[in-house]
Amino acid sequence: MMTKKDYVWKVSAAGRVNLIGEHVDYCGGKVLPAALSLCNTVYVRPNGTDKINLAWTDLPDRITVDLTKLDEYRNVKYANYPAGSAYIWQQAGHKLVGCDMLHECTVPFGSGLSSSAAIEVSTIAALATVAGEPIDPVEIALAAQKAEREYTGVNCGIMDQYASACGKKNHAILLDCKTLEREYVPIQLGDYALVIANCKKPHNLVESKYNERRAETEEALRLLQGEARIECLAELTPDEFSRHERLLSGKVRDRARHVVEECERVRQAAAAMKRGDMRVLGRLLNASHASLKNLYEVTGVELDTLAETAQKHPACIGSRMTGAGFGGCTVSLVKSEEVESFKVFVAERYRKAIGYDAEFYDTSIGDGITVAKIK
Repeated sequence: MMTKKDYVWKVSAAGRVNLIGEHVDYCGGKVLPAALSLCNTVYVRPNGTDKINLAWTDLPDRITVDLTKLDEYRNVKYANYPAGSAYIWQQAGHKLVGCDMLHECTVPFGSGLSSSAAIEVSTIAALATVAGEPIDPVEIALAAQKAEREYTGVNCGIMDQYASACGKKNHAILLDCKTLEREYVPIQLGDYALVIANCKKPHNLVESKYNERRAETEEALRLLQGEARIECLAELTPDEFSRHERLLSGKVRDRARHVVEECERVRQAAAAMKRGDMRVLGRLLNASHASLKNLYEVTGVELDTLAETAQKHPACIGSRMTGAGFGGCTVSLVKSEEVESFKVFVAERYRKAIGYDAEFYDTSIGDGITVAKIK
């Protein structure tokens, strides 16, 4: 049994929390994610074969994938994300060498903190490292996104993989998902702390209504383009949307309204963070959750209970679901000195309402890809 010391490189990529800007990345909007210290780490070494031997620190499974048949592992549990990442990297013309990989993931699965992106990005970064190629975080993020979309079937935007690859310690990324222009915004919370809580309702993006929501926004864009000269929904200001919304109806109108107003909240949130106005940031978090609940309908009773209970605590100035929804996590802005009492308050009320426990994560804002030589 090999230990971590038997490998040559340690390559990590981060999970992420999105502070605000939910379900706008695939609509060309700006988002405000940050990389977490929770990450997927790949311990890797070349093995002189045309195979990748996959192992995990928390699973007994051992799976070997053939570099000449990487397209054949789409339905192989646990291997599909690494194999898909390797396949897309290979299709892009990159050199692959046979290697042994040990995966260690501290991003909770099904939490909405992007364990899948962390696995994809770290796998590609590890493959590049073991092949002697330089690390280009943006190129890796784009390849990882392609793997998730084309190999595993989730029609995702770029935010998760980009944050996983390009995160910067103690900073959020104001990312334009249409142009990939980015600005690092210092996370200076003053007397406040970010608290991440998991509602513990498992979710699977492939099986959820994620792709349905994306189709609804694409339909909204198609209808709006009958009048508005736009390439994506995010180009509309709230005032412009109000002039054209008669072209839409029902759920499609609700989805589009959320996207347009959420994009405006991102703009205001970035400005509030730059001037250290946590009160405004907190109000925007609350408004974002309400929109995701009422207009986009991606929350559910568990996430609503978690966020709305948090909002009732006197030390909490804002709370919202983060991630794709249908389960997963909330992020709350809480007075630092009251964090522990906040956790007790929320945990007790959540358990009483839902019947099982929420989980709170101790994490910090970290870097994206990191590479270290072991020996």
